[in-house]
Amino acid sequence: MHTLLRFGYPSLSVRCQLDSASSEGKQLTVGSPIVVVEAPPTLKTATPMPSLKINSGLVKEGDVGRIIARKPKDVWAVRLAIGAYLLDGKYFKPLDISE
Repeated sequence: MHTLLRFGYPSLSVRCQLDSASSEGKQLTVGSPIVVVEAPPTLKTATPMPSLKINSGLVKEGDVGRIIARKPKDVWAVRLAIGAYLLDGKYFKPLDISE
């Protein structure tokens, strides 16, 4: 998909294109179930005043959660059994209910 935007300047144009890496994000929406495939080394809480802490076994591989919000740069707010955290997209994948 290509989108061409033209601004007030005749020589300035911006072209946006979806690549194969960002097409995975199309499957994820608010409410989508996910499964953690790799434990992140640090965790950031998904609260108005986030806190950063070392992941000392709180989030493990195989934990299941649900997307609650999309953040910039492939970061997602995920509700897990132990709370809501901001996770990078490389640490989880969409959960296939048929599995």
